Amino acid sequence: MTHQHPSTSSRLSPATYAVVAGRPDRADGAPVNPPVVLSSTYVGRGEVRPGDTVYTRLGTETWEPLEEALAGLERAAEPGLVFASGMAAVSAALELTRPGSRLVVPQHAYHAALVAAHRLGERSGVDVVEVDIADTDAVLAAIAGGPTSVVWLETPTNPMLEVADIRAVSAAAHAAGALVVVDNTFATPLAQRPLELGADVVVHSVSKYLAGHSDVILGAALTSSRELYDELRLRRDIGGAVAGPWETWLALRGLRTLPLRVERAQENAAELARRLAEHPDVVAVSHPSLPSHPQHERARTQMSGYGSILTLRPRGGRAGADALASAVRLWVPATSLGGVESSLERRRRFDSEAPTVPEDLLRLSVGVEDVEDLWADLVGGLAAAARV
Repeated sequence: MTHQHPSTSSRLSPATYAVVAGRPDRADGAPVNPPVVLSSTYVGRGEVRPGDTVYTRLGTETWEPLEEALAGLERAAEPGLVFASGMAAVSAALELTRPGSRLVVPQHAYHAALVAAHRLGERSGVDVVEVDIADTDAVLAAIAGGPTSVVWLETPTNPMLEVADIRAVSAAAHAAGALVVVDNTFATPLAQRPLELGADVVVHSVSKYLAGHSDVILGAALTSSRELYDELRLRRDIGGAVAGPWETWLALRGLRTLPLRVERAQENAAELARRLAEHPDVVAVSHPSLPSHPQHERARTQMSGYGSILTLRPRGGRAGADALASAVRLWVPATSLGGVESSLERRRRFDSEAPTVPEDLLRLSVGVEDVEDLWADLVGGLAAAARV
Protein backbone atom coordinates (compact mmCIF):
# COMPACT_ATOMS: atom_id res chain seq x y z
CA MET A 1 0.00 0.00 0.00
CA THR A 2 1.26 3.48 -0.84
CA HIS A 3 0.90 5.87 2.08
CA GLN A 4 -0.51 9.22 1.06
CA HIS A 5 1.32 12.09 2.71
CA PRO A 6 -0.97 14.60 4.50
CA SER A 7 -0.15 17.13 1.79
CA THR A 8 -2.22 14.96 -0.52
CA SER A 9 -5.28 15.53 1.65
CA SER A 10 -4.76 19.31 1.53
CA ARG A 11 -5.14 19.17 -2.26
CA LEU A 12 -8.43 17.29 -2.09
CA SER A 13 -11.71 18.18 -0.47
CA PRO A 14 -12.46 16.19 2.70
CA ALA A 15 -15.40 14.59 0.91
CA THR A 16 -13.04 13.19 -1.71
CA TYR A 17 -10.24 12.28 0.65
CA ALA A 18 -12.55 10.25 2.91
CA VAL A 19 -13.35 8.07 -0.10
CA VAL A 20 -9.89 7.63 -1.60
CA ALA A 21 -7.59 7.48 1.46
CA GLY A 22 -6.15 4.15 2.49
CA ARG A 23 -6.90 2.33 -0.76
CA PRO A 24 -4.57 -0.39 -2.06
CA ASP A 25 -2.31 0.34 -5.01
CA ARG A 26 -4.07 0.36 -8.38
CA ALA A 27 -2.49 -2.76 -9.82
CA ASP A 28 -4.47 -4.97 -12.17
CA GLY A 29 -6.34 -7.52 -10.14
CA ALA A 30 -5.80 -5.70 -6.85
CA PRO A 31 -8.76 -5.33 -4.47
CA VAL A 32 -10.47 -1.95 -4.21
CA ASN A 33 -10.66 -2.23 -0.42
CA PRO A 34 -7.77 -3.04 1.93
CA PRO A 35 -7.78 -6.58 3.27
CA VAL A 36 -8.31 -7.67 6.86
CA VAL A 37 -5.26 -9.51 8.15
CA LEU A 38 -6.13 -11.99 10.89
CA SER A 39 -2.80 -12.79 12.46
CA SER A 40 -1.41 -12.06 15.89
CA THR A 41 2.20 -12.63 14.87
CA TYR A 42 4.46 -12.39 11.83
CA VAL A 43 7.40 -14.36 10.47
CA GLY A 44 10.73 -12.80 11.35
CA ARG A 45 14.41 -13.66 11.60
CA GLY A 46 17.35 -11.73 12.92
CA GLU A 47 17.30 -8.42 14.74
CA VAL A 48 14.09 -6.40 14.76
CA ARG A 49 14.43 -3.01 13.08
CA PRO A 50 12.19 0.05 13.50
CA GLY A 51 9.13 -0.34 11.33
CA ASP A 52 9.26 -4.13 11.16
CA THR A 53 5.92 -5.89 11.59
CA VAL A 54 6.46 -8.57 14.20
CA TYR A 55 3.45 -8.71 16.54
CA THR A 56 0.00 -7.21 16.15
CA ARG A 57 0.01 -5.35 19.48
CA LEU A 58 2.93 -3.33 18.11
CA GLY A 59 1.49 -2.68 14.66
CA THR A 60 -0.33 -4.29 11.79
CA GLU A 61 -1.09 -3.38 8.20
CA THR A 62 -4.79 -3.67 9.03
CA TRP A 63 -4.60 -0.43 11.03
CA GLU A 64 -2.65 1.56 8.47
CA PRO A 65 -5.43 2.51 5.99
CA LEU A 66 -7.63 3.95 8.73
CA GLU A 67 -4.71 5.69 10.41
CA GLU A 68 -3.74 7.22 7.07
CA ALA A 69 -7.28 8.43 6.40
CA LEU A 70 -7.69 9.98 9.85
CA ALA A 71 -4.34 11.75 9.66
CA GLY A 72 -5.25 13.23 6.30
CA LEU A 73 -8.65 14.44 7.46
CA GLU A 74 -7.16 16.09 10.56
CA ARG A 75 -4.16 17.37 8.53
CA ALA A 76 -1.78 15.67 10.96
CA ALA A 77 1.86 15.38 9.87
CA GLU A 78 2.22 12.01 11.62
CA PRO A 79 0.13 8.89 10.97
CA GLY A 80 -2.88 8.41 13.16
CA LEU A 81 -2.93 6.02 16.10
CA VAL A 82 -5.98 3.83 16.52
CA PHE A 83 -6.86 2.56 19.99
CA ALA A 84 -9.24 -0.05 21.33
CA SER A 85 -11.73 2.64 22.41
CA GLY A 86 -12.16 6.36 22.66
CA MET A 87 -11.35 6.18 26.36
CA ALA A 88 -8.14 4.29 25.60
CA ALA A 89 -7.08 7.21 23.39
CA VAL A 90 -8.22 9.71 26.04
CA SER A 91 -6.30 7.88 28.77
CA ALA A 92 -3.11 7.79 26.70
CA ALA A 93 -3.36 11.53 26.00
CA LEU A 94 -4.12 12.38 29.64
CA GLU A 95 -0.93 10.63 30.65
CA LEU A 96 1.03 13.30 28.82
CA THR A 97 0.42 15.34 31.98
CA ARG A 98 3.58 15.62 34.06
CA PRO A 99 3.33 14.32 37.66
CA GLY A 100 2.93 17.17 40.10
CA SER A 101 1.82 19.66 37.45
CA ARG A 102 -1.55 21.20 36.64
CA LEU A 103 -4.14 19.74 34.26
CA VAL A 104 -6.83 22.18 33.11
CA VAL A 105 -10.08 20.52 32.04
CA PRO A 106 -13.63 21.65 31.16
CA GLN A 107 -16.22 21.58 33.92
CA HIS A 108 -18.50 19.96 31.35
CA ALA A 109 -17.04 17.18 29.24
CA TYR A 110 -17.57 13.50 28.59
CA HIS A 111 -17.99 12.27 32.16
CA ALA A 112 -15.68 9.27 31.78
CA ALA A 113 -12.88 11.59 30.61
CA LEU A 114 -13.34 13.77 33.71
CA VAL A 115 -13.35 10.69 35.93
CA ALA A 116 -10.10 9.56 34.30
CA ALA A 117 -8.58 13.03 34.77
CA HIS A 118 -9.39 13.11 38.48
CA ARG A 119 -8.11 9.56 38.99
CA LEU A 120 -4.87 10.63 37.33
CA GLY A 121 -4.73 13.56 39.73
CA GLU A 122 -5.15 11.32 42.76
CA ARG A 123 -2.38 8.90 41.86
CA SER A 124 0.13 11.28 40.24
CA GLY A 125 -0.17 14.41 42.34
CA VAL A 126 -1.69 16.28 39.40
CA ASP A 127 -3.71 19.40 40.23
CA VAL A 128 -6.87 18.98 38.14
CA VAL A 129 -8.58 22.35 37.64
CA GLU A 130 -12.08 22.44 36.16
CA VAL A 131 -13.01 25.62 34.35
CA ASP A 132 -15.73 27.05 32.12
CA ILE A 133 -14.00 26.26 28.86
CA ALA A 134 -16.00 28.88 26.96
CA ASP A 135 -14.69 31.65 29.25
CA THR A 136 -11.31 32.27 27.65
CA ASP A 137 -10.15 34.62 30.41
CA ALA A 138 -10.96 31.97 33.02
CA VAL A 139 -9.04 29.34 31.03
CA LEU A 140 -6.01 31.61 30.70
CA ALA A 141 -6.12 32.36 34.44
CA ALA A 142 -6.23 28.64 35.19
CA ILE A 143 -3.21 28.04 32.94
CA ALA A 144 -1.29 30.82 34.68
CA GLY A 145 -2.31 29.67 38.15
CA GLY A 146 0.19 26.83 38.40
CA PRO A 147 2.80 24.78 36.53
CA THR A 148 0.35 23.69 33.84
CA SER A 149 1.49 20.88 31.55
CA VAL A 150 -1.75 19.96 29.72
CA VAL A 151 -4.89 21.87 28.79
CA TRP A 152 -7.74 19.57 27.83
CA LEU A 153 -10.37 21.02 25.52
CA GLU A 154 -13.61 19.46 24.45
CA THR A 155 -15.36 21.73 22.00
CA PRO A 156 -18.28 21.74 21.66
CA THR A 157 -18.53 20.22 25.13
CA ASN A 158 -20.54 17.18 26.06
CA PRO A 159 -23.37 17.76 26.79
CA MET A 160 -23.59 21.55 27.26
CA LEU A 161 -22.22 22.49 23.80
CA GLU A 162 -19.88 25.21 25.04
CA VAL A 163 -17.34 26.30 22.43
CA ALA A 164 -13.72 27.01 23.39
CA ASP A 165 -11.42 29.41 21.56
CA ILE A 166 -8.84 26.84 20.47
CA ARG A 167 -6.43 29.34 18.93
CA ALA A 168 -6.31 31.70 21.91
CA VAL A 169 -6.06 28.91 24.48
CA SER A 170 -3.33 27.13 22.48
CA ALA A 171 -1.24 30.29 22.25
CA ALA A 172 -1.47 30.89 26.00
CA ALA A 173 -0.80 27.24 26.83
CA HIS A 174 2.29 27.11 24.64
CA ALA A 175 3.60 30.32 26.19
CA ALA A 176 3.31 28.58 29.57
CA GLY A 177 5.03 25.43 28.31
CA ALA A 178 1.84 23.38 28.23
CA LEU A 179 0.36 21.04 25.65
CA VAL A 180 -3.19 21.34 24.30
CA VAL A 181 -5.30 18.25 23.68
CA VAL A 182 -8.67 18.60 21.93
CA ASP A 183 -11.41 16.00 21.91
CA ASN A 184 -12.84 16.59 18.44
CA THR A 185 -15.49 13.86 18.55
CA PHE A 186 -18.53 16.15 18.34
CA ALA A 187 -17.25 18.35 15.53
CA THR A 188 -15.35 15.73 13.49
CA PRO A 189 -12.48 16.91 11.26
CA LEU A 190 -15.07 18.00 8.69
CA ALA A 191 -16.32 20.80 10.94
CA GLN A 192 -13.17 21.62 12.92
CA ARG A 193 -9.44 20.87 12.64
CA PRO A 194 -7.81 21.71 15.99
CA LEU A 195 -4.24 21.00 14.86
CA GLU A 196 -4.50 23.83 12.35
CA LEU A 197 -5.66 26.10 15.20
CA GLY A 198 -2.65 25.35 17.38
CA ALA A 199 -3.58 22.20 19.31
CA ASP A 200 -0.90 19.56 19.87
CA VAL A 201 -3.02 16.40 20.01
CA VAL A 202 -6.51 15.52 18.80
CA VAL A 203 -8.45 12.57 20.17
CA HIS A 204 -11.60 10.93 18.84
CA SER A 205 -14.10 8.37 19.87
CA VAL A 206 -14.13 6.69 16.47
CA SER A 207 -17.19 4.79 17.74
CA LYS A 208 -19.22 7.94 17.08
CA TYR A 209 -19.33 9.89 13.81
CA LEU A 210 -16.18 8.56 12.18
CA ALA A 211 -17.44 4.96 12.09
CA GLY A 212 -20.99 6.22 12.16
CA HIS A 213 -23.14 3.10 12.50
CA SER A 214 -23.22 2.33 16.24
CA ASP A 215 -21.47 -0.99 15.71
CA VAL A 216 -17.83 -0.29 16.61
CA ILE A 217 -15.88 0.60 19.75
CA LEU A 218 -12.68 2.34 18.68
CA GLY A 219 -10.60 5.44 19.42
CA ALA A 220 -7.86 7.50 17.80
CA ALA A 221 -5.19 10.05 18.62
CA LEU A 222 -3.48 12.34 16.11
CA THR A 223 -0.60 14.79 16.24
CA SER A 224 1.89 16.57 14.01
CA SER A 225 4.70 16.18 16.55
CA ARG A 226 7.05 13.21 16.09
CA GLU A 227 7.92 13.36 19.80
CA LEU A 228 4.29 13.21 20.87
CA TYR A 229 3.52 10.55 18.30
CA ASP A 230 6.30 8.36 19.68
CA GLU A 231 5.09 8.92 23.24
CA LEU A 232 1.46 8.11 22.43
CA ARG A 233 2.44 5.08 20.41
CA LEU A 234 4.59 3.80 23.26
CA ARG A 235 1.65 4.18 25.63
CA ARG A 236 -0.50 2.17 23.23
CA ASP A 237 2.17 -0.51 22.80
CA ILE A 238 2.84 -0.89 26.52
CA GLY A 239 -0.74 -0.34 27.69
CA GLY A 240 -2.01 -2.84 25.15
CA ALA A 241 -5.19 -0.92 24.30
CA VAL A 242 -4.99 -1.97 20.65
CA ALA A 243 -7.71 -2.10 18.03
CA GLY A 244 -9.10 -5.31 16.62
CA PRO A 245 -8.86 -5.91 12.87
CA TRP A 246 -12.59 -6.16 12.21
CA GLU A 247 -13.38 -3.01 14.17
CA THR A 248 -10.72 -1.11 12.25
CA TRP A 249 -12.01 -2.33 8.89
CA LEU A 250 -15.62 -1.47 9.80
CA ALA A 251 -14.58 2.00 10.93
CA LEU A 252 -12.81 2.66 7.63
CA ARG A 253 -15.87 1.50 5.72
CA GLY A 254 -18.02 3.85 7.78
CA LEU A 255 -15.58 6.71 7.24
CA ARG A 256 -16.17 6.56 3.49
CA THR A 257 -19.62 8.13 3.94
CA LEU A 258 -18.65 10.55 6.73
CA PRO A 259 -19.03 13.71 4.60
CA LEU A 260 -22.51 12.69 3.42
CA ARG A 261 -23.63 11.72 6.90
CA VAL A 262 -22.27 14.83 8.57
CA GLU A 263 -23.75 17.15 5.97
CA ARG A 264 -27.23 15.66 6.30
CA ALA A 265 -27.13 15.38 10.10
CA GLN A 266 -25.93 18.97 10.53
CA GLU A 267 -28.69 20.27 8.28
CA ASN A 268 -31.26 18.28 10.23
CA ALA A 269 -29.91 19.49 13.57
CA ALA A 270 -29.94 23.16 12.59
CA GLU A 271 -33.49 22.93 11.28
CA LEU A 272 -34.76 21.10 14.35
CA ALA A 273 -33.02 23.57 16.66
CA ARG A 274 -34.67 26.46 14.83
CA ARG A 275 -38.12 24.91 15.17
CA LEU A 276 -37.62 23.87 18.78
CA ALA A 277 -36.59 27.41 19.72
CA GLU A 278 -40.09 28.53 18.67
CA HIS A 279 -42.07 25.68 20.24
CA PRO A 280 -44.21 26.67 23.27
CA ASP A 281 -43.45 23.44 25.15
CA VAL A 282 -39.68 23.95 25.01
CA VAL A 283 -38.03 25.64 27.99
CA ALA A 284 -34.59 25.86 26.34
CA VAL A 285 -32.76 24.59 23.29
CA SER A 286 -29.07 24.89 22.46
CA HIS A 287 -27.18 24.39 19.21
CA PRO A 288 -24.19 26.45 18.01
CA SER A 289 -26.09 27.39 14.85
CA LEU A 290 -28.62 29.41 16.84
CA PRO A 291 -27.86 33.15 17.22
CA SER A 292 -28.97 32.75 20.83
CA HIS A 293 -26.08 30.36 21.55
CA PRO A 294 -23.53 32.24 23.71
CA GLN A 295 -20.62 31.23 21.47
CA HIS A 296 -22.44 31.36 18.14
CA GLU A 297 -19.99 33.85 16.61
CA ARG A 298 -16.99 31.88 17.85
CA ALA A 299 -18.38 28.70 16.36
CA ARG A 300 -19.16 30.47 13.09
CA THR A 301 -15.56 31.60 12.67
CA GLN A 302 -13.72 28.60 14.17
CA MET A 303 -15.81 25.80 12.70
CA SER A 304 -16.93 24.97 9.18
CA GLY A 305 -20.14 23.41 10.51
CA TYR A 306 -22.11 23.45 13.74
CA GLY A 307 -22.30 19.74 14.45
CA SER A 308 -25.39 17.61 14.86
CA ILE A 309 -25.75 17.49 18.64
CA LEU A 310 -28.34 19.72 20.27
CA THR A 311 -29.77 19.94 23.76
CA LEU A 312 -33.39 20.32 24.74
CA ARG A 313 -35.17 21.08 28.02
CA PRO A 314 -38.89 20.36 27.64
CA ARG A 315 -41.76 21.57 29.75
CA GLY A 316 -42.35 19.31 32.75
CA GLY A 317 -38.84 19.20 34.20
CA ARG A 318 -37.16 15.88 34.79
CA ALA A 319 -40.44 13.98 34.60
CA GLY A 320 -41.25 15.72 31.33
CA ALA A 321 -37.86 14.81 29.88
CA ASP A 322 -38.36 11.16 30.84
CA ALA A 323 -41.87 11.24 29.37
CA LEU A 324 -40.55 12.61 26.08
CA ALA A 325 -37.88 9.90 25.90
CA SER A 326 -40.55 7.25 26.46
CA ALA A 327 -43.02 8.71 23.96
CA VAL A 328 -40.84 9.06 20.86
CA ARG A 329 -40.79 6.22 18.36
CA LEU A 330 -38.12 7.24 15.82
CA TRP A 331 -35.64 8.75 18.25
CA VAL A 332 -33.78 5.98 20.05
CA PRO A 333 -33.48 6.47 23.83
CA ALA A 334 -29.86 5.38 24.23
CA THR A 335 -26.43 6.59 25.23
CA SER A 336 -23.64 7.21 22.73
CA LEU A 337 -24.17 9.28 19.61
CA GLY A 338 -23.05 9.92 16.06
CA GLY A 339 -24.82 7.04 14.34
CA VAL A 340 -27.04 7.30 11.29
CA GLU A 341 -30.01 6.91 13.63
CA SER A 342 -31.25 9.79 15.79
CA SER A 343 -31.00 9.21 19.52
CA LEU A 344 -31.63 11.09 22.72
CA GLU A 345 -30.77 10.77 26.38
CA ARG A 346 -31.34 12.56 29.68
CA ARG A 347 -27.74 12.93 30.72
CA ARG A 348 -28.25 13.21 34.47
CA ARG A 349 -29.44 9.60 34.55
CA PHE A 350 -25.71 8.93 35.05
CA ASP A 351 -24.55 9.58 38.61
CA SER A 352 -21.15 10.68 37.34
CA GLU A 353 -22.56 13.46 35.14
CA ALA A 354 -21.67 16.97 36.31
CA PRO A 355 -24.20 18.34 38.83
CA THR A 356 -24.29 21.61 36.88
CA VAL A 357 -25.98 19.81 33.98
CA PRO A 358 -29.74 20.40 34.43
CA GLU A 359 -31.78 17.38 35.50
CA ASP A 360 -34.19 17.89 32.60
CA LEU A 361 -31.59 18.33 29.86
CA LEU A 362 -31.91 15.94 26.93
CA ARG A 363 -28.95 15.50 24.61
CA LEU A 364 -30.10 14.82 21.06
CA SER A 365 -27.84 13.20 18.48
CA VAL A 366 -29.48 14.02 15.15
CA GLY A 367 -29.17 11.39 12.46
CA VAL A 368 -29.80 11.26 8.73
CA GLU A 369 -33.52 10.46 8.65
CA ASP A 370 -36.04 12.75 6.98
CA VAL A 371 -36.26 15.91 9.07
CA GLU A 372 -40.07 16.04 8.87
CA ASP A 373 -40.36 12.56 10.36
CA LEU A 374 -37.96 13.49 13.15
CA TRP A 375 -39.88 16.69 13.83
CA ALA A 376 -43.26 14.97 13.98
CA ASP A 377 -41.88 12.45 16.46
CA LEU A 378 -40.42 15.21 18.64
CA VAL A 379 -43.67 17.15 18.60
CA GLY A 380 -45.45 14.08 19.93
CA GLY A 381 -42.80 13.70 22.61
CA LEU A 382 -43.13 17.35 23.64
CA ALA A 383 -46.88 16.91 23.97
CA ALA A 384 -46.30 13.94 26.27
CA ALA A 385 -43.85 15.99 28.35
CA ALA A 386 -46.33 18.86 28.67
CA ARG A 387 -48.97 16.48 30.07
CA VAL A 388 -46.80 15.44 33.02
